[in-house]
Amino acid sequence: MGLFGTDGVRGLANGDLSPELAMAVAGAAVRVLVAHSAAHRPVAVVGRDPRASGEMLEAAVVAGLTSAGADVLLVGVLPTPAVAFLTASYGADLGVVLSASHNPMPDNGIKLFAAGGQKLPDEIEHEIEAEVETGPLTRPIGALIGRLRNSDDAVERYGAHLLGAVPARLDGLQVVVDCAHGAASFVAPEIYRGAGAQVTAIAADPDGLNINDGVGSTHLDGLIAAVRASGADLGIAHDGDADRCLAVDASGAIVDGDQLLAVCALAMHERGRLRQDTVVATVMSNLGFHHAMRKAGVQVLTTAVGDRYVLEALRAHDLALGGEQSGHLVFTDAATTGDGLLTALHVMARMCDTGSSLAELAAVVQRLPQTLVNVPVSDRATVAASSAVADAVADAEVVLGDSGRVLLRPSGTEQLVRVMVEAGTQDQADSIAGDLAKVVAAV
Repeated sequence: MGLFGTDGVRGLANGDLSPELAMAVAGAAVRVLVAHSAAHRPVAVVGRDPRASGEMLEAAVVAGLTSAGADVLLVGVLPTPAVAFLTASYGADLGVVLSASHNPMPDNGIKLFAAGGQKLPDEIEHEIEAEVETGPLTRPIGALIGRLRNSDDAVERYGAHLLGAVPARLDGLQVVVDCAHGAASFVAPEIYRGAGAQVTAIAADPDGLNINDGVGSTHLDGLIAAVRASGADLGIAHDGDADRCLAVDASGAIVDGDQLLAVCALAMHERGRLRQDTVVATVMSNLGFHHAMRKAGVQVLTTAVGDRYVLEALRAHDLALGGEQSGHLVFTDAATTGDGLLTALHVMARMCDTGSSLAELAAVVQRLPQTLVNVPVSDRATVAASSAVADAVADAEVVLGDSGRVLLRPSGTEQLVRVMVEAGTQDQADSIAGDLAKVVAAV
């Protein structure tokens, strides 16, 4: 059926993502996941971001879970990583988050976590899809129907967990946090204050409709203006479900995920906490990040784009840190998924621990000029097999030498080929990317 994308089931709420589908996915998830666990009455943790459609879909998910015999623990509006943590903390068999992350309000999504707060492997997602299609053969009745209750300590548990993972106090640090009118609106400012920071919160008034609306990690202008106006030490931007974090320094300059990953990697490297002196990054990470890590004696393990691939590499090699340019960072000693709040706390702790500004810390990565061109195509496979494209890429790599690189990546969801070029100058990157895009389009 192809229900699951790179990060759960996502679509237009009450359109292709209907309450009926949400109920079916939830029930199927219980039946599949319990089949892979010990025989007992299953428990599911359910949380959401503040989208208006989340109320409707939450009701449908609860109906699906309880009709499949699972007890449900509602934790309310909380970040996605909080639900992952709470799934493990409560010893639940399943975690469900209703969120479309950084997508605009009309969309919503269903993210699933297995026991321990782990993301589902592909084969389990395929089993759930098949179960959605066939539906249940029987349903529990009487006392076997699941029950519903509200958590009374979810926020406190998550906050204590994060504060326990902060390497240093944040006393005296002034930060502006953009909560994207999303799931972090109520918890992020208080957790940062609990760590000692002086916090100004913006975009922290969700009304169910304004999530990600010109704010958050994909719209940084408001945060930049607020940091400059307030004289804060830095700004932190979350997305709608707060699994990612970007930042701006005191001057308003943007600090992206590559730079944040470098800051955290070097801090852990110095403390002997970066296992095997290796960090995981994706193929989209800037070449300047690789240069900075090489200079510091840190190896980089590269994966395909997507935090699920970063997670797979971290688990497979027993590593402590990985992340993406978009701001998804995973600290495996404290989290099972990307956590924007945890990332921000680590970055701010590094500032306090070293007495350095964010600009000084981020300067370790000298970003190479980068150009990304999305080329519409009729058949991605034809482009991948084309000798003309391969020859054009090889010619470009000869021109760039060690001072740049070329990456052609088919989109996982659209008929697009993404052409990315890094070079010594922006003009060179633009020129080579434009020439390659023409070859791809012609093929």
